[in-house]
Amino acid sequence: MTAGVEPLSFEALIVAVAERRDKQAFTTLFGHFAPRVKTYLQRGGLSGAIAEDMMQDVLLTVWNKAEQFDPGRASAQAWIFGIARNLKIDMLRRSRLVLQDGAATEEAPVPLADAIVEAEETSRSIRRAIEDLPEDQLAVLRLAFFEDMSHGEIEQAIGVPLGTVKSRLRLALTKLRRALGDLA
Repeated sequence: MTAGVEPLSFEALIVAVAERRDKQAFTTLFGHFAPRVKTYLQRGGLSGAIAEDMMQDVLLTVWNKAEQFDPGRASAQAWIFGIARNLKIDMLRRSRLVLQDGAATEEAPVPLADAIVEAEETSRSIRRAIEDLPEDQLAVLRLAFFEDMSHGEIEQAIGVPLGTVKSRLRLALTKLRRALGDLA
């Protein structure tokens, strides 16, 4: 976590950027979110260099469109990672258009119908297993894997001891493994 910044204050920082073009607020946002956005993009399959460029685009979008942020609709993290997801999708669409215009020498393989159905069934099973978790475990799981927060950051965010955070996460993962054992 960025030193001295509470998780809930990221929304206030975006509002400060929107209202006053506050460079210090943006610097704090950048310092916290830049490595997380880059990691998110790399985990999504982008190379380090492309993820770095896209991370810059994401945070430039935060600067340019901060006035569009509505704290009542989304958290700062959700809004910023939504921008990252959308820019990544746009980039992938553009690259496919380039490939379709003849720049590629071979076509990407089309997934078989069975593989598509199997992937959808797997996705539904995973969603059901996650939804069946107790709320306290689900909250820790979301923060750790979807918000990319460290155990210490989760401890501060939800106000429970570090050991409790680790226990809840371990229990959640054990229950998911058990529920999804057939998928392995």
